[in-house]
Amino acid sequence: MSRIVLGVTGGIAAYKATAIIRLLTEAGHSVKVIPTQNALRFIGATTLEALSHNSVDPDLYTDVESVKHIALAQEAELVIVAPASASFLARLASGVADDLLANTLLATKAPILVAPAMHTEMWLNEATVTNVQTISKRGIHVLEPATGRLTGEDSGVGRLPEAELIVESALALLQKQDLVGKRIIVTAGGTQEPIDPVRYIANHSSGKQGVAIAKAAAARGASVSLIGANIAEVSARNIEFKAVADAQQLEKAVQAELGKADVLIMAAAVSDFRVANVSAKKLKRSVL
Repeated sequence: MSRIVLGVTGGIAAYKATAIIRLLTEAGHSVKVIPTQNALRFIGATTLEALSHNSVDPDLYTDVESVKHIALAQEAELVIVAPASASFLARLASGVADDLLANTLLATKAPILVAPAMHTEMWLNEATVTNVQTISKRGIHVLEPATGRLTGEDSGVGRLPEAELIVESALALLQKQDLVGKRIIVTAGGTQEPIDPVRYIANHSSGKQGVAIAKAAAARGASVSLIGANIAEVSARNIEFKAVADAQQLEKAVQAELGKADVLIMAAAVSDFRVANVSAKKLKRSVL
């Protein structure tokens, strides 16, 4: 498994770093957390240590004999910064190295993913937009913030993406990108063929196999159209999800995408039968 550095900067979303750490450690990765001093105003080092199983010391000027920012930079196979505040993005774009996290980022050759989180006005400010463009040009991957409830009563773009999406997007940077430029259709789930408004013919397909295939292809750079029959919506990097219910809807969705695809993977469990004449009203039990 991979050696990962997780940077946490000062913002209300800092507490969500706990979910990121848990997902990474439960998957077997080694996680070393570097919070900024402002991050520690929102979440304690004790919590970060307990979840990561590694000590947390954000001070650049302790253990100087070990040159720890270089050691961390060289050991890391992947660096994630979540949440990334507007102030952090500005310092990163300017190359300012005034703490352990900033020094580690300047020294590492590992892929870097930053997940910004801030109020909408700050995210859309010209200064922030320019800073994001600058770091993106340098090869740093920026995960667009989500839209939703922010601090207080306001809502909008700027919310930290869910931990699962952050981890998935970050780990994808370690994957071979041999499917970049390919478009793949994956079907998943099980169709439901209606009998009347309350009854249908179905199967027990969970759709897990198709979803796993779609995520694996997306992680390797493919653009994936996932057509899901009666499964929960999948929101993931490089995946466009389309929901269908029955076999006819599934066929129509596949045909609509087929001309643009390089590969079609049919993992959905399609019903063997459908009713010739679907009743518009609930049928009496005696009719069935």
